[in-house]
Amino acid sequence: RKINAWKLKGWWPGDVPAADGGFALRVFEEYQRRLRACDAADFDDLLLLNLWLFAAHPDVLDKYQRIFRYILVDEYQDTNHVQHQWLLLLARQHGNLCCVGDDDQSIYRFRGADVRNILNMRQDFPAAKVVRLEQNYRSTGHIIGAATGLIAHNASRLGKQLWTDRAAGSPVLIKKLRDRRREAEFVAKQIRRESNPYEYRDTAVLMRTNGQIQEFEAAF
Repeated sequence: RKINAWKLKGWWPGDVPAADGGFALRVFEEYQRRLRACDAADFDDLLLLNLWLFAAHPDVLDKYQRIFRYILVDEYQDTNHVQHQWLLLLARQHGNLCCVGDDDQSIYRFRGADVRNILNMRQDFPAAKVVRLEQNYRSTGHIIGAATGLIAHNASRLGKQLWTDRAAGSPVLIKKLRDRRREAEFVAKQIRRESNPYEYRDTAVLMRTNGQIQEFEAAF
């Protein structure tokens, strides 16, 4: 994980500060040596080597700048430092760049995502126009209100005013439970309660990851 974090910062072994080195740096050096010996690259290298290629060979960069004259990036809040630097080089010549993202949905910092890429986009591209898509077509008023009130506590955000023309709907229920098994049992009990007018076929349980499925299968 440490090697991955270094690479996502754009560091090769020679770029790692001495204070951050030690045993992990020696492993990093040997790991890269073995990759080169096998004429191989890991996923992070695919990004780093492209960044190095563009920075070290302006003729190659110019070629791809002329090929990719219009660039669209989705989920921009989830890009990392290397991807951001690579994009700056590729779009620098023409500036025809459209980035779609939501800084309030940046949840992949543990994978190297850097929300500052989207927060500071106007600094990197001063001519960029920001278009805020604030109408929500999916959620009810209570859900929009709860989400807006919660994320407002985040100081590092561009800011927006979400709204919907849908009905207020049912109030949001927040329940703190000890573990995933109790969470699944609580949800199942809510669905089975006598006051619930809906059938199983009318009900959906949304989970963030596949790892939560087993507990819900057992609860039902």
